[in-house]
Amino acid sequence: MLGASLALVQGQWQASGMTLGVVVVTFLPVMLGRRFQVQIPPEFESLAVVFIFASLFLGEVRGYYLRFWWWDVLLHTGSGFLMGILAFLLVHLLNEKKEIGLHLTPRFVALFAFMFALGMGALWEILEFGVDAVFGLNMQKSGLVDTMWDLIVDTVGALVISILGWIYLRRAGSDSFLEEWIANFIESNPRMFGRQE
Repeated sequence: MLGASLALVQGQWQASGMTLGVVVVTFLPVMLGRRFQVQIPPEFESLAVVFIFASLFLGEVRGYYLRFWWWDVLLHTGSGFLMGILAFLLVHLLNEKKEIGLHLTPRFVALFAFMFALGMGALWEILEFGVDAVFGLNMQKSGLVDTMWDLIVDTVGALVISILGWIYLRRAGSDSFLEEWIANFIESNPRMFGRQE
């Protein structure tokens, strides 16, 4: 809030708006978790907050996208990871629900996570193009080249998570951060998995 106020006093309207946007979006996971009665483990919340801060505040407001050529690559790889984890948890949750009766193979779950993350990356690129076209901003930086590299690194991040998820499902008990996060999510939300609290 202090950053937004200082930017406003200095007449930097866009920086002020972006900073306020960062504050709102940062609290979004917590608000959505309360609204839908889902306990979001601290790892997820921390990752989401760091990602939002790095992309909106450091990237857009502080100009890291222009100052560091690798900043965009780093964040898009991270978004591939995050979207892959989100998709993996979603389909794993559906797969574990007895009422739904899905029996998806580990290969399909991994494929779904991969395709979901890629789809979200593509939607983001469409949003960037639309915002640039309508408001005359420069979210795409170098246009087609930026878009293609963003999609490529989204793919790499999604692929890594999909492979780790596939390994986790194939042999439960494998020692990976993804297994630990899934276990934490299940422990935090026992009612979603038909377990007693």
